Amino acid sequence: MPQLAIRTRARIRTRSVLAAVGLLLAVGAPAAYATLDDTAVPQRGEAYIETSLFFGTERPDGGPAVTDRQFMAFVDREVTPDFPDGLTVQNGRGQWRDASGRIEKERSYELILLYPVAQAGPGDRKIEEIRRAYEKAFGQESVGRVDDRARVDF
Repeated sequence: MPQLAIRTRARIRTRSVLAAVGLLLAVGAPAAYATLDDTAVPQRGEAYIETSLFFGTERPDGGPAVTDRQFMAFVDREVTPDFPDGLTVQNGRGQWRDASGRIEKERSYELILLYPVAQAGPGDRKIEEIRRAYEKAFGQESVGRVDDRARVDF
């Protein structure tokens, strides 16, 4: 067999194999990615609201920063009675632009609350009371709030 015919057959065979592999990948890929569909993952837990509150510690009037002891006493007095089932407090470092336009960098706390969706109305009211109480007690311009839906299982 002439050399040219052998090379031509080899090219045709290589192209055929590559085409077959490409076809298999094209057909198989949707099936493989279908297993990543969120509906395939079992839903666990109950529908809850997750609220994160962000408390700064520096006082705009230049007074002493809120201490760990003061913050935990605030949590015990203002948060725990309304959310006795549990909460999480994390230490942080944050920054935000204050009312005068300055970027303030400060030590902060993140308070995470989880409560059933059925308690969203009363929970919202209680959380707003907590935010206002902290602002008043420690001379803060605001307390940040983020709400999200979550599935929770204990």
